[in-house]
Amino acid sequence: MGEKRKQPSRPRDMNELAARIGAIATGQLAEDAAPPVNAAASKRGNARAAKLTPARRKQIARKAARARWKTR
Repeated sequence: MGEKRKQPSRPRDMNELAARIGAIATGQLAEDAAPPVNAAASKRGNARAAKLTPARRKQIARKAARARWKTR
């Protein structure tokens, strides 16, 4: 499995939170500092997508939709 994207912790103090929100809004702080995407992984995904037939792609999409809408 891939690594989870680590987000910076949110400050507990309301003043620090307000300062961070202001810095993001003015562009002084990058809101999304995600690491770069692995180039090899994107190549593998594109190669797999090129091999899939439309019927198989539809089957995968239906399975994913059923999993998302499954009642818990």
